[in-house]
Amino acid sequence: MIHKVFIRLAAALTLGCFSLGAIAQAECSKKIYLTFDTGNMSVAEKVAEILKRQNVKATFFLANEKTFRGDFSLDDSWKSYWQERVKEGHHFGSHTYDHTYFVKDGPKGAVFERPQFGPKAGMTVLYNEAEMCREIRKVDVRFQELTESPLQKIWRAPGGKTSPALIRMGDMCGYQHIGWAPAGFLGDELDSGKHPNAHLLEKASRELKDGDITMAHLGIWSRKDPWAPAVLEQLIVNLKGRGFCFGLLPKNSVNPSK
Repeated sequence: MIHKVFIRLAAALTLGCFSLGAIAQAECSKKIYLTFDTGNMSVAEKVAEILKRQNVKATFFLANEKTFRGDFSLDDSWKSYWQERVKEGHHFGSHTYDHTYFVKDGPKGAVFERPQFGPKAGMTVLYNEAEMCREIRKVDVRFQELTESPLQKIWRAPGGKTSPALIRMGDMCGYQHIGWAPAGFLGDELDSGKHPNAHLLEKASRELKDGDITMAHLGIWSRKDPWAPAVLEQLIVNLKGRGFCFGLLPKNSVNPSK
């Protein structure tokens, strides 16, 4: 009799687990992909805190950008920050090491780029495929020095500015370019007087749809009313309320926390 009771109990628990799994899958039939570019890192800790509290994973695109502390985002001083994000199961891509903006296509398949940081900051420089590959991959090398973990094989051009030639360069280097959806531009770099946080929150909460990739930063120099503390957590709550869950990039990746 006791043996039969245990069998029934085990069956009930198993059925319960399958039922809960089915519910979880149903709830996560729609996905949003949160992404953050480095920026000046002024809200980096706040973003990490919110993501952890909401049990949400995001994808970070890293460049060696100057931060609000006067150092750079891939300096040793940020080592523990990136190590913690790796432990939490987030994903990471390259944003080019010197935050290098596409200017225009050049001759023979090369491209003109303008680095924002580094020894050629502010100069318009011609990059061939090998040079552009080094610019993308340098973030990966540095990230492994900091965290002993590689990037996902993805990258994002600063400002989202690309051309077919530039995308092809990334592909040849082994890195898939990741942009963002029109509704996924979360507006954190816009003038806060003309684009208040309440408006940005309402717009994103209403317009984002299944499969959309979002884009915000870990800090913006020009915005007086920072976006993340006011918008990010409520946006996540609102999207959860619409039945969304949150995926990692690339889209065929598996969340290591599950």
